[in-house]
Amino acid sequence: MLEKASSHSWLLILALLAVAAGCTPSTSHVGRAQAYSSVPRETLPQLAAPKAGRARPLVVVLADNAGTETTDFVIPYGVLKESGVADVLSVSTGPGAVTLVPALRIRADMPMAEFDAAHPAGADILIVPAMQRNDDPALLRWVRAQSDKGALVVAICEGAWVVANAGLLEGRSATSHWLALGRLAKALPATRWVRDHRWVVDGPVMTTTGVSASLPASLALVEAIAGRPAAQRTADRLGLASWTSEHDSAAFALTAGHVALAATHWLARWRHETIEIPVDAGFDETSTALQADAWSRTFRSQARATHAGGAARSRRGLVVETHTASAGSLTLPAAPATQAGIALDTTLQDIAARYGESTADLVALGLEHRRGNRDRDRRE
Repeated sequence: MLEKASSHSWLLILALLAVAAGCTPSTSHVGRAQAYSSVPRETLPQLAAPKAGRARPLVVVLADNAGTETTDFVIPYGVLKESGVADVLSVSTGPGAVTLVPALRIRADMPMAEFDAAHPAGADILIVPAMQRNDDPALLRWVRAQSDKGALVVAICEGAWVVANAGLLEGRSATSHWLALGRLAKALPATRWVRDHRWVVDGPVMTTTGVSASLPASLALVEAIAGRPAAQRTADRLGLASWTSEHDSAAFALTAGHVALAATHWLARWRHETIEIPVDAGFDETSTALQADAWSRTFRSQARATHAGGAARSRRGLVVETHTASAGSLTLPAAPATQAGIALDTTLQDIAARYGESTADLVALGLEHRRGNRDRDRRE
């Protein structure tokens, strides 16, 4: 099977290796020597009609209980629910709570076995986030079975490892998190790995670049299901200006400075903080996920959701397990409703104000996100 590491842990791993070995990586792109394909034009997924007896597509957002990337999971769930163009279910590999990484715990609607009993025809669209265990045989059999039943399989970020291990990327064009592309190209030479596209479609498989690509990719799915006006209405409610596949992969490279900063923050344990995000019934899960994910990538802070009741249901139906608020933690304002399109840049500005611009840049790099004005200022 292919390797297990995913984007949520890449900086920690590299920082520890650099400290232990007394060295740091160069500024070159990982895997630049590999050959990469290009996609001539943006192509939306081609969807079959919903399976018999369904008025609209059934979308499954899959999670492994042991560890699933926070934004990869929550954003497609929230965006597709917000659009109203499909029936959306969260499905876990087994019963019980799902640990999201690097932050939050959720309760899925049902485990895989229960889904199979209730929906033997399978999903119309299966969304596969990055997972801690991407070589679990039961998980891979289930993903393959959904594909065999006609589902469009969508790998978000390093969910590409899961889909590859399920045998669905052989001979196809695909993409993934910028740091994973070199390793994927070595492991899967028969796959045409693509740069400079936020999402790539090849037949019944769609793949995306790093974590923040979940927003435009989800809107591309809305457009494929119900047309551009439906996607535009959803984008307007989310505060997102565009969902094009346009992307500049060359903007993302790991430097010695990034590794040194991550190591410095991680080793200074006395400065670490708990970031509390208060949630109440009806909270916005998309903005909250982006906040929690970003703050938990600084190597100085760990975010958690707080609510007196032990759990809270979001405005689109996702149940998040919560902690009791504690004294001495930094408490953030509640996430604004339906503003996922600007939540990440706003959060990065807050991180820069507290920990410095370099830390915000480090977080953005891990999320494969361009920082708007910050990037334009560098070019001018």
